Amino acid sequence: MGQTHHNSNILRKWLVISIITLITSHINSQNESVHHVLIETNMGNMKIKLYNDTPNHRDNFLNLVSQKHFDGTLFYRVIENFVIQGGSSDSRNAAPGRRIGYGSSTKIISSEFVPGRFHKRGALCAPRQPEDVNHFRMSDVSQFYIVHGRVFTHEELDMLERRVNNPIRRKLREKYYDPHKEELDRLREENPRGFNELLREIRSNIDIEFNLSDHLIYTEKQREIYTTIGGLPDLDGDYTVFGEVIEGLDVIERIAKLATDDHDRPMQDVRITIKKL
Repeated sequence: MGQTHHNSNILRKWLVISIITLITSHINSQNESVHHVLIETNMGNMKIKLYNDTPNHRDNFLNLVSQKHFDGTLFYRVIENFVIQGGSSDSRNAAPGRRIGYGSSTKIISSEFVPGRFHKRGALCAPRQPEDVNHFRMSDVSQFYIVHGRVFTHEELDMLERRVNNPIRRKLREKYYDPHKEELDRLREENPRGFNELLREIRSNIDIEFNLSDHLIYTEKQREIYTTIGGLPDLDGDYTVFGEVIEGLDVIERIAKLATDDHDRPMQDVRITIKKL
């Protein structure tokens, strides 16, 4: 009886601590400051909300804004239905026709992939070098890109999922099913019950490892946005999304439609100034 009472007291204390922790966390999240910046261009302005759940990218971006790192740079890479990219230091005062986008940078930080943050139209994201020279997918926060993208159908999203998931399933089948193929063929004839048990075990192992893998399943929210507002779903999970345009989506549209040269640089310079709000 004494031991039961002791355990009950421990449980009550644990519940009280858990409730206090949840309340404190909620209050902190409610009180957490929301950071906004204004990107001013000669094509119009965009108000950006920076995400607090990507704090390293948020803080580095705000620090660069304070240093006026982006001021006078260009949106130097513009691809309609894809992205508008800017901020490279070598785009400042770049002569017409000059190929740019190779500004030196030491502002490289670890990626911050957050569930629920994805490449919808207007998403603010960090570019990076390819994985063959950037194995850990470190972000280059001295530049940024904003998603223009396009509207997708559900069938196209299904196809993108299959493109990622089918190779994963194939490797798991080779790992778990193929070594037992002859045994399964034998059990199918001699011991149907044993066949079903082994097959269930194999499928369970495949499902468990598949769910732990970097597979792709678009959420209901992602599907709703990608099939209405649009974006770039095939970039999800590869580049950090750390903010979004909350005013000025029409400016993205205007910039994305500019005529460009063979290197995707707009024929008309789009100059950038960024201010904290």
